[in-house]
Amino acid sequence: MAKDTLTYRTLVAFFTDFLTVAIHTILYERKIYPQTSFLSARKYNYAVRQSRHPKVCEWINDATVAVETEMLKGTVDRVAVVIYTKDLKPKERYVFDVSRFPAVSQADLDTQLEREGEDGEVLPAVPLVEIEEQFRATMGRLGGCGAVLRPLPEGCTFTVAIELKSEGQAPVSHPQPWVPVQPDLSRTGGEKHARNVVHPVRAVAAGEMVFESWIEEATDAT
Repeated sequence: MAKDTLTYRTLVAFFTDFLTVAIHTILYERKIYPQTSFLSARKYNYAVRQSRHPKVCEWINDATVAVETEMLKGTVDRVAVVIYTKDLKPKERYVFDVSRFPAVSQADLDTQLEREGEDGEVLPAVPLVEIEEQFRATMGRLGGCGAVLRPLPEGCTFTVAIELKSEGQAPVSHPQPWVPVQPDLSRTGGEKHARNVVHPVRAVAAGEMVFESWIEEATDAT
């Protein structure tokens, strides 16, 4: 059967492209900026929103490029979009667990990925039609997050964070795109905490594109 050419670099690019759309969706749904400042668009054959403010778009693009750089090193465990109150208390975390992405050496970033089927046939590393369907379904869940989350207080802001694997080296450089997060932002998902309620979003599994996502909602931040 025909197979789609895919490398680890393009796999990560698929994910960060999705992450860009997800961030715009979260900002719109949680009203971090006025909803009138967003344009209607389509992605994955699905209606989405995109901020039309150049500085917001630039910040999001820079953030996803920084995420992509770290993911290509193979050291990222999770990516999170964190919403803070105006006094910088974490209110919500939108977590994307990418720990099950394939492990690829730096020398093989541009080597074609393949996977073997049950009968030994070579299958697409990522079935593109399937991944678009799953991205579309995930965006649908993110697009409805306002119905299950409490209203946010006025003046909230946001950032993008990464959690490294245990063997990962902290991304230190100049200028510094990353700063250490507070310990209470590094909570695990899939369970209830004294301060957090976890809302599952979706598990994506299409070939080598495998990740889970959920929302952690703080119950006592103001």
